Amino acid sequence: MQLSELNVGLIFGTDTGNTEDVGTRIQTEMQKHGVEVELINITEASPEVCETYDFLIFGIPTWDFGGIQQDWEEAEETFLTANLTGKIAALYGLGDQFGYGDFFLDAMGWLHERVVKTGATVIGFWPTEGYEFTESQAVNDEKTEFCGLAIDEDQQFELTDERISKWVEQLVNECAELLQELSA
Repeated sequence: MQLSELNVGLIFGTDTGNTEDVGTRIQTEMQKHGVEVELINITEASPEVCETYDFLIFGIPTWDFGGIQQDWEEAEETFLTANLTGKIAALYGLGDQFGYGDFFLDAMGWLHERVVKTGATVIGFWPTEGYEFTESQAVNDEKTEFCGLAIDEDQQFELTDERISKWVEQLVNECAELLQELSA
C-alpha cells in the first residue's frame, strides 16, 4: 500500500481561521505528492468520522498563556473515545513564540497526549531549531523536537510555506517507511 492509497483526513480547530488556512496549505502540498486530503473542522469530527481515516493530520492553535482552542477542548471527552489503533497521525500547531514564549505550542503538546491515548502511531516530529521560545509542552525532554509542525504566523509568517513544504515531504517519506515496515 502507498500513501496515495490511504484515506487521509485533516482535522482542525480554529477561531481566527489561521489554523484552517495552514490546513488548506498542507492539503495543497499533499496534493503535489498525489495525496488527497479531506479537511474537517473538529466540531464535525465524531470518533466514528476519525476512525474512517487511515492517516489523520490534526491542527490546533495555542491561545494566550497555553490555552486550548475552545472547539478542541469541548471535543476532548468525545475524541478520546475514538479507537485510532493502527492509524497514522501527525500534528501541527500554531502559536506566538515571542508574545507567549513560555507557552509556545502548549496546545499541540496537549493534543499529542490525547492522540497517543487513542492508539495512533504519531509521525512528523519537527526540529526546534529556528524558533525562539522559553518553554513548551510540545517539545521532547531534550527540547530538540516538537511533537509536530510548529507554525508561528505572528512572528515568522514568511517561513510558513517553506516549513509546510518540508514537513509534508517528511510526512510522505515517514509514511512510506512505516507502510513498508507494516507490509513486511
